[in-house]
Amino acid sequence: MTQPTNPTGLMRISFQLSMAALVLMAGLLLSFADVKKMPADPLPNTPTEMAWVDSVFNSLTPDQRIGQFFMVAAYSNKDRSHVERLERLVRNYNVGGVMFMQGGPRRQAIMANRLQAAAKVPLLVAMDAEWGLDMRLDSSAHFAKQMTLGAMDDPKYVYQMGRDIARKMRNLGVHVDFAPVLDVNSNPGNPVIGNRSFGENQNRVAALGLQYIKGLQDNQVLAVAKHFPGHGDTDTDSHVSLPVINTDLARLTEVDLVPFQQSFEAGVMGVIVAHLYMPLFDTTDAKTTTLSHALVTDLLKDKMGFKGLVFTDALNMKSVSKLYKDGELDALALAAGNDVLLFSEDVPSALLRIHEAVAAGKLTQEDLDFRVKKILRAKYWAGLNHYQPVNMRTLRDSLNQPKSKVLAQQIFEHAVTVAKNQDNLLPFQRLDTLRIAAITIGTQAEGPYATIFNKYQPGPVYAVPDRYAPDSTFARIANRLGDYNVVVVSLHNMNNTPSHNYGMGDGALKFIKQLQANPKLKTVVVAMGNAYSLKFLESARTLVCAYEDHYAAQLVVPQVLFGALPARGKLPVTVSPTMRVNTGIATLDLRRLRYATPESQGLDSRVLALIDNIALESQTYAAAPGCQVLVAKNGTVVFDQAYGYCTYDQTQPVTSSTLYDLASVTKVAGTLQAVMALKDQGKLVLDEKVATYLPELARTNKRDMTIRDVLLHQAGLKPGIPTWERTMRDGRLKPTFYASTRSDDFPNEVAPGEYSTKAADDSVWAWTMRSSLLPKIKGKYPTEYSDLSFMVMKRVCEKILQQPLEGYLQENFYRPLGLGSMTYNPLQRFPKSCIAPTENDTYYRREQLQGTVHDQTAALVGGVGGHAGLFATANDLAVLMQMNLQNGKYGGSQFFASPVVTEFARPQSAASRRGLGWDHGSPEQGEGHGPTSSLSPASTFGHTGFTGTCVWMDPENGILYVFLSNRVYPDAGNNKLRQYNIRTRIHEVIYKALAAGKAKD
Repeated sequence: MTQPTNPTGLMRISFQLSMAALVLMAGLLLSFADVKKMPADPLPNTPTEMAWVDSVFNSLTPDQRIGQFFMVAAYSNKDRSHVERLERLVRNYNVGGVMFMQGGPRRQAIMANRLQAAAKVPLLVAMDAEWGLDMRLDSSAHFAKQMTLGAMDDPKYVYQMGRDIARKMRNLGVHVDFAPVLDVNSNPGNPVIGNRSFGENQNRVAALGLQYIKGLQDNQVLAVAKHFPGHGDTDTDSHVSLPVINTDLARLTEVDLVPFQQSFEAGVMGVIVAHLYMPLFDTTDAKTTTLSHALVTDLLKDKMGFKGLVFTDALNMKSVSKLYKDGELDALALAAGNDVLLFSEDVPSALLRIHEAVAAGKLTQEDLDFRVKKILRAKYWAGLNHYQPVNMRTLRDSLNQPKSKVLAQQIFEHAVTVAKNQDNLLPFQRLDTLRIAAITIGTQAEGPYATIFNKYQPGPVYAVPDRYAPDSTFARIANRLGDYNVVVVSLHNMNNTPSHNYGMGDGALKFIKQLQANPKLKTVVVAMGNAYSLKFLESARTLVCAYEDHYAAQLVVPQVLFGALPARGKLPVTVSPTMRVNTGIATLDLRRLRYATPESQGLDSRVLALIDNIALESQTYAAAPGCQVLVAKNGTVVFDQAYGYCTYDQTQPVTSSTLYDLASVTKVAGTLQAVMALKDQGKLVLDEKVATYLPELARTNKRDMTIRDVLLHQAGLKPGIPTWERTMRDGRLKPTFYASTRSDDFPNEVAPGEYSTKAADDSVWAWTMRSSLLPKIKGKYPTEYSDLSFMVMKRVCEKILQQPLEGYLQENFYRPLGLGSMTYNPLQRFPKSCIAPTENDTYYRREQLQGTVHDQTAALVGGVGGHAGLFATANDLAVLMQMNLQNGKYGGSQFFASPVVTEFARPQSAASRRGLGWDHGSPEQGEGHGPTSSLSPASTFGHTGFTGTCVWMDPENGILYVFLSNRVYPDAGNNKLRQYNIRTRIHEVIYKALAAGKAKD
């Protein structure tokens, strides 16, 4: 077809190609003459199906049949007049379908039900949902754009994404998805396709496209491949102007048409023809491929054998609509061979023009009838022969399935690409030697990225919300980086406009180069956006591409940086001569804690959410003013929430950064770690007498007790002895033990303004050595939980190590693990505001305790007790315990060479619930009354703390549970946490969530 410069009517339009175009077209058609496998008809055509089609067809008038060609645009966010106009089109013109453009899920469902109720023939409802419903609808799931999918190492997630999108569309009453994009994006400057393409390799595009198509159509949503014959090699946006494709025959057949041909052979049911100007096919300036009979009918249908529905691209796009009068474009599109007229702007005028074309012989009634039946066949396949309205009651839940979030994160886990790693800096390993600063450009400091980053490296995140901030803003941040040796700069809120550096400001790019020029800093650059943007960051020695600034990408990138996840992705396009397609450096999985949704590990998030109710109950009944709860499964944190406040006056909310006094959890998080390390190194023998290591015990009643007996709490040691009480007289502190100012003689801060003597530790040890033992029963000491056991073990460890316990733990465990909050005496490092207060001590220190250890004996000896003294957040405690669950392997380091944790955690006898230092549940106490859930296996081990803390690990199910609270605020006599079984009931919920997850699978 040719088109006059100033068209005045359909009858003046020439349908003849130039002779030059015909010659060129002949070469292209010959290249498809030897296609071995011609596509089968993907639409239903059995006798039963055709009986319904014929019945519906025969019930329609000629005009009603023509109405089936139109698919009009619908907006659920427009006013009532818009809905009424659409309803008139449905009633009066029998339009065949609607394409929903913008709005919200519920509003769209209501509108779809209304329009379907008005339709004589059920409407075929379509949407553009290339990366999920949120391409068009608010409050909807976003998965990933196709270039992100093209970076993945595993195509199965493309199928799963198509499947999930299809299920959501069906629940929303949608039958057609205008996806996937099968354009081979060979032009980096492409402003309209770009990251909507799977990449630049035609075979890769084809393979992933087939997965997407299968995912949709296996779940009864008609897939529509686009934009035929290929929209990847252009630098013009067809929404605005007509793109020119100056490609030769060889490239078209060998590259652009390959994905389409393979999709036809695989049974794709629809295809969209692009608005392009291809001089190869037509030399008239106004010509577009949408209107080319040679392309739509001769090539697409006849030579390539496509038998599904052919959709025009949107007919309102200015690149073509501005060239024609009302209705002309629709008639021309039908004459070219298109079946569905997408986004028709004037249905009544189009009907008139179509009648004129039939009368003029430009369209035949027989051909139109055949295509109407083809549309009806598609409606039968979509189930519209038994149309059901959208179920409004179940809509919300059906569109918000938790597993969608799992899939979104899995996609980015397999897509995030390390494009450069010249210094082998990634993943970060020895966190005790790296001081890492995070700088975000284009977003606020708060958000998933900063939150997860701080799980591994606590500290401030320097944010530059404005991508185009002045140099002075960047200079202020640069002045704060003196203490760091690594800086991670992440670029957020980027765009897809090549001409504007993809939204990266000149100031930001200049700042990055200044950081790279600093010899004291190693700079990691993360592009949370378009892969083509990497060409502006080519000077980076360490460069990561996340493809999108999506919440799932923000969750994944920090985990890749720190080795909780390996980098798997590869660039699906060539960015520059040094970063070509398939560039991607695999990085190690260091087995650090990961962060994901409960469903990713087989737990039901809706059941797990019952923890919220129990935590709220604890506050309502004043069992504790607030708490932190963390749950991990298989090394993945699936639940991490802070509840309530630090005090009952509700002035300071608990956050994930709030430090808690761990109380007796110190035994296993502190002293026992050193004990296991010494055993692992062969420096400590469990069946050796303690007196072997502490000769001063040889002349005491403790001369025969062994290390094993002490750890099992069966060495005859009393639960506790008077210590701090001996340092007081008549309710006052003895001056021989305390001073109001710190000095060499009084170095230990018991409380602000009170310092104990440096001899306090020796005094407590002397009292411990002289303490009496429990009476034996049948010749054996009973199992009796004792703080003295770990006071003894602290002394043993320090004697063997020849250094203070705290220093050893920091050097060998806490700092290498990146535990920024785990510490004794937290006021030496943190302000009070970061720490949850404990008891209002009216009898010893006579003040509200906040940041000084609650345990009196630990306070007396300087805050570092073998049995108490540690403070931490739930996340840091979880990291340490996950290392134990992994028998010492964590973050690329091996903290224990042997399975010493398994040895120590194992119950040592049927008569006791104790392991070597570790505790277990108490089945004999009955359901809901022991420290662990009755649903947890007997192998579960951990410990509880007096202040309202606990940690439990289940090696059989890979479950880790941390609960931190300050139930002793302001009164240590508050036993409501135990009375209401708060900790145990939360533990119970975890196992119910696990059971529910298994039942769903």
